[in-house]
Amino acid sequence: MSHKLSKITLAVISATALGMSLSTQAQEAPKKAADDLEVIEVSGIRQSLTNALAQKRSADSLVEIIEAVDIGKLPDQNLAEVLENVTGIQITREAGVGTGVQIRGTNANRTEVNGVSTVGSGSGRSGISFEDVSAAIISGVEVIKSPEAKTIEGSVGATINLKTIRPLQLNETLGSIRVQGEDSSLSTDGVTPRVSGAWGDNWELDSGGKFGVVFSGSYSEQDVTAFRPRADRDNSVAADSGAASAQSFDFLPVQFLIQDYDNYEYETKNFAGTFEYAPNDNMKFFFDAVVNDQERRQESSRVQASGLSDLRNVSIPSEFETVNFGSLDGQNLGSIQAAVRGVIPVEDGGGDPNLRFSSDTNSRITKSKIFRIGGEWQGDRLFASVEASTSRSDSTTPSFNTTLNFINPNVATNSSNENGTPFEYDLTGDALTFGIATGEANAPTMAQLLDPANVVLRDVNQGQDESENTEDAFRTDFTYYLDDVITSVDFGYRYSKTSSMSDQVRANVGLRNMADSPTGDLFAQLLTAGPDNFNDGDGRALYIRDFLLINPELASSDPQAVLAALNQAIEANNAITGSDRGPISSPTSQVNAFFDIEEETHALYAQANFEYGMFRGNFGLRYLETEVTSLGNSVTQDGSGNELVTQVTSKGDYDFFLPRFNLAANVSEDVIVRLGWSKDIRRPDFDDLSTSVTFGTSPNSAVSIGNSGLEPEEVTSFDISTDWYFAPAALLSVGYFHKTRSDLHVTQQVDPFEDPSTGFRDTNGPECEGGGIFNPIADINVFGPDAGVGLCVPTQTTINDSGETTQQGIELAAQYDLSNFEKELGWASGFGVVANYTYQEFSGGESFDTATSRANAVFALTTGNPDADISAKQSLIDLSENAYNITFYYEKYGLSARARYTWREGYRSTDFGSTSSFPWGFPVVQEDRGQLNASISYDVNDQLNIGIEAVNLTESEVSQSCVNEGALLCFQGITDRRITFGASYRF
Repeated sequence: MSHKLSKITLAVISATALGMSLSTQAQEAPKKAADDLEVIEVSGIRQSLTNALAQKRSADSLVEIIEAVDIGKLPDQNLAEVLENVTGIQITREAGVGTGVQIRGTNANRTEVNGVSTVGSGSGRSGISFEDVSAAIISGVEVIKSPEAKTIEGSVGATINLKTIRPLQLNETLGSIRVQGEDSSLSTDGVTPRVSGAWGDNWELDSGGKFGVVFSGSYSEQDVTAFRPRADRDNSVAADSGAASAQSFDFLPVQFLIQDYDNYEYETKNFAGTFEYAPNDNMKFFFDAVVNDQERRQESSRVQASGLSDLRNVSIPSEFETVNFGSLDGQNLGSIQAAVRGVIPVEDGGGDPNLRFSSDTNSRITKSKIFRIGGEWQGDRLFASVEASTSRSDSTTPSFNTTLNFINPNVATNSSNENGTPFEYDLTGDALTFGIATGEANAPTMAQLLDPANVVLRDVNQGQDESENTEDAFRTDFTYYLDDVITSVDFGYRYSKTSSMSDQVRANVGLRNMADSPTGDLFAQLLTAGPDNFNDGDGRALYIRDFLLINPELASSDPQAVLAALNQAIEANNAITGSDRGPISSPTSQVNAFFDIEEETHALYAQANFEYGMFRGNFGLRYLETEVTSLGNSVTQDGSGNELVTQVTSKGDYDFFLPRFNLAANVSEDVIVRLGWSKDIRRPDFDDLSTSVTFGTSPNSAVSIGNSGLEPEEVTSFDISTDWYFAPAALLSVGYFHKTRSDLHVTQQVDPFEDPSTGFRDTNGPECEGGGIFNPIADINVFGPDAGVGLCVPTQTTINDSGETTQQGIELAAQYDLSNFEKELGWASGFGVVANYTYQEFSGGESFDTATSRANAVFALTTGNPDADISAKQSLIDLSENAYNITFYYEKYGLSARARYTWREGYRSTDFGSTSSFPWGFPVVQEDRGQLNASISYDVNDQLNIGIEAVNLTESEVSQSCVNEGALLCFQGITDRRITFGASYRF
């Protein structure tokens, strides 16, 4: 059988050979590699898989490679979902769109573009968001699991390097354009467009040099919708309580119900450009630019039934289920009955339960830029490169969030701007559903629900937060080639200056008295009927269909006009009621939440590369020292009570030695054993270092308090793997990894005390003796005997875990196709498969999550211990013990089809809807979930290709349980199916 190298494979082998030998030897390496390696002529999916294996096979350390099938055609439209193809990687999604990447069970990873560090839109350390970069401008992805000494520090899981096209590697003129449309099954906005293209070429110059250029760009719009219902059942009615609702058994009543409709509209523009100039064979200069501009507009709504806990002793459920809480850290939590069906009537006096309508417009507008300029020189024995880069991300997060109270005209009113509405609920069949109890005599009609006169303004929360993140870097790297076991020595220096500025620009106003709250007919021009399709995702019969909102689209596009209209309504209401309520002000900078943190880092490294017999690899040391300067505001008062703001600067520094070692052994012609050992650090997120405090109006949301004393995490990693390349473009691989982490960054939540019989918290302040922090603007709601603001709320602080933790796991991968059997199988030789499986576990640590006082009251009933005080050692957030994905593909006769099923086991999550706190005191468990993606395309001719892709083909739902996996269903995510169709043309 004769074999021939593809053009890209030749380029890969050439580049690898050049990096491992002298310049004179490198000129002969491509031909030698072509003679030694068995490769096949491939295209499309097979070409991308073959090229990726060629790079993985030649690497000295453990890396995973994904190559584009064609220009702008990675396996998926979303970069997070592209990475999901890699062994050991799982992703998290927001409204069904891949946003977060966990590598070997951790979010603590780094993202680079062409080897340049990137910065994110927030205060994190992982780099640019995968939402902000279109996969259309990326030609390949490299995941470095085992770092070398020259690998930039800062990753626990792996370093992700996004690569763009290099013009001097082109063998012919590049020209392509791709036009697509995307349709979402839950969106009401129809088909949204996507356009991308690339052009590049290189030229021989009269002077003997060579010049090349590549430009690529994309424009896309995307409309993403998810329905997310929630039900809280975190209180109890004891059998011996004497309550009217008491049963012969203890049970959990319904506490809180939410019908959350999430809608995000994305507009993303991406550009990547590269210039390369090689005046001769030994020298090259380059300039890279990547520019991203994204607007993520949120136009979401929430319908909530609040104040249900006031009816827990009155409302009698009609059906129950048995909830088994399982065990936490060996503590058997027992079981209890929980309400799943029933009616919650209006209480005597008409105060509760309350029906509320909210519109949320928490948008994000981000502009990011990455520039790199440098040069390379190759001498007889010395290779040198110099590079300067800058990465910048500027973001604003405009928001105009409002809440309206529905005033039921069939129920008595008082001075409070809320009254009761009867509800019915049905939490059976793994669905959290609720609606108006239309059978009750005081239930509102559809006309009453849509009457502007029956809603009043309750909350207006405005924001215009700003963040600026930058990293400027200079590096110089050298390689000296030797003719011995040590084939070369790498050494270099890198300087970087990183900064993060955050300015919270906000205004939060809560209206609690009827006299102060204008009715909807005074601002009717702002109102619109809320989405009535909450049943589209799962066909539920019970939901709230008819309600009014302040138009989220208008609030997002013209917040000043909405604010002016609301203030006019307040003025008109004052004339009617005699209130002296002043106008709502525009958002202003929250001086106590401002921070500006700057880091300067100097890093040196030295690395020896060796080859002897069947062994090759590298060993070396990276040394770094960092100085941190933090600027913040101290807010105090003078003797007259006037606010005094003083800027405070604090400094700190640290240094680390990071040894690293990698070994690859060709134990046979087709088997490679790899070994890696390394140390790395993970710096704290910038907002975790700031001691600024920001308050919101919700009594449920935890207040984040920074910790200026946080230290970087340290991680020691060990890897061993075996790769068997048993056929062309085929692989079987098994690997084991072990990570020991110290000073792990963990979140510590402290909940305020709640009276077990009344559910009340401390509303006096300013100290919270039972835990938490006094929030002067939080709504008391059901946590006190009287309406108003000001009470103790939970706190969340990031701390260094005092104990060591370990992460270890096994990774299995397989890849094979039938192309070698074309004579025997004919058309069936087009089939192929790629699969991987990851098992991982987490242990150790000394930090604990603790149950809330209300939850401990429940556990006192389930365990029979009246002094129950339940806690559990913190697990690693977003870690699934078991995960796998399998891809079947077919490619022949111009037809290319692919189907990928991804599954991950349940994991602890902090994504719990619109609140950052957890009703039971423990992060929720996102249950096992699988997702099917598929695509098919056809080459009409050598230039034109048409195709269609589907994401979440089976519309797989998200389910979350409280306390333990499979315990108490408390949250759902009903996500959409997205279909993308279009055509691409190569010039």
